[in-house]
Amino acid sequence: MATSQEEMIQAIEGMTVLELSELVKALEERFGVSAAAPVAAAGAGVGGPAAPTEVVEEQTEFDVVLTGIGANKIAVIKAVRDLTPLGLKEAKDLVESAPAPILQAVPREEAAKAQTHLQAAGATADVK
Repeated sequence: MATSQEEMIQAIEGMTVLELSELVKALEERFGVSAAAPVAAAGAGVGGPAAPTEVVEEQTEFDVVLTGIGANKIAVIKAVRDLTPLGLKEAKDLVESAPAPILQAVPREEAAKAQTHLQAAGATADVK
């Protein structure tokens, strides 16, 4: 090897994000591999100002979970029937099996409305 590992590391530390991106593409083409995961791990370890930041996706789907039925079970069963296509027996069984998911993979607004509806009936519900 013409240069030591330390010299290579110092050269990489001095590169801009654009230069690092071009280097990764060149290495991928040369060796026929994809370095997507290793580059992210190596970039996090560098700690320099050019280290890539992790992109966090915003959650778009939520689950509404009935955590407690409270004192008015009948009102909670009615609320569950309002929120789901379940019949009376299925809604009753669902309420009695709390904690249980009521709605899954719904938008934030719908999950908040469902939680409010369940709480108005006397139940406790969480949005996850």
